[in-house]
Amino acid sequence: MNVLLSPQPSLFPHQHDPARLSPPRTMSTYSMPSRKRKADDENDEMSVSPQASPAIPTRQLPRPSKKARAGNDMIGRPLSLPRLLETLDTAQLRMVLQTICERHPDLGQEVVNGAPRPSVASALQVLGDYQDKLRASVPFGHTSSDYTYFRVKQPLAALVDAISDFTPQYLPPTEQQTNISLQYLDGATKVIHDLPDWDSQQYRHHKNNAYDEISRAWALVITEASKRGGGFILHTGGWDQSLAKHNQQSGGRLEQAMNAMSSEVGWIGTNPNGTPATGSSDPNSILNQLMNGTYGSPVRVGPW
Repeated sequence: MNVLLSPQPSLFPHQHDPARLSPPRTMSTYSMPSRKRKADDENDEMSVSPQASPAIPTRQLPRPSKKARAGNDMIGRPLSLPRLLETLDTAQLRMVLQTICERHPDLGQEVVNGAPRPSVASALQVLGDYQDKLRASVPFGHTSSDYTYFRVKQPLAALVDAISDFTPQYLPPTEQQTNISLQYLDGATKVIHDLPDWDSQQYRHHKNNAYDEISRAWALVITEASKRGGGFILHTGGWDQSLAKHNQQSGGRLEQAMNAMSSEVGWIGTNPNGTPATGSSDPNSILNQLMNGTYGSPVRVGPW
């Protein structure tokens, strides 16, 4: 039976038969347009099973870990120290530091020892701030002297106390440089000039006491300066003339300082009105000899 039934070629071979060859394009009865064939080819490529393609490794993106929270932690709590300090202005910081130093004197002494010395400009700036507060407290319009005094009494006393506290900082032996001492005294004396003048004698003690203290301070600095180079720095810096102007503006209240200038540095000379002279008319005076460079030159003896 196997002999009689010889195998016959199938008229319709299976489409997936690997032995089947596509007929040549020239043998096709119906030729399709090239554009169509191209689309069919692309469809055939897309129909290939993805299992035959090499596997592409997949990588999952890391997800941010969620912090486990046991419960709601949004409760009120005070600020940390750095954040708290950011909210304080200069006046508040000064008040906090002062309170801490008063409670702990040892810590306060460390602050005093570790803080840099205040410059003349910074001290005069503080006095200027007190001066602004005094001016702001003056009432507007025409008021009685008593009412005005009681309105400005507190800032006036605060300014006078500040001058009294700052002055010893710039006096010898704490301050060794005469120029720095004189710069402060010059600025502080100008502030005293601007203090209000009262008609009543009982209200004038603030300004009078300030003049007395600053005059003693001038006298101390002048006396110490006279021990260094004969006080020549007082003339070269023009401080003798500055003191004379201050004394005139104060109505002669700097008498103690003027006496020190005359007695300790007498070579400067004085005018008939008691003010230091810029130079002496005597060509043999020490001042003119120093200015001419002849001080200490040998003196000729005899007729030759």
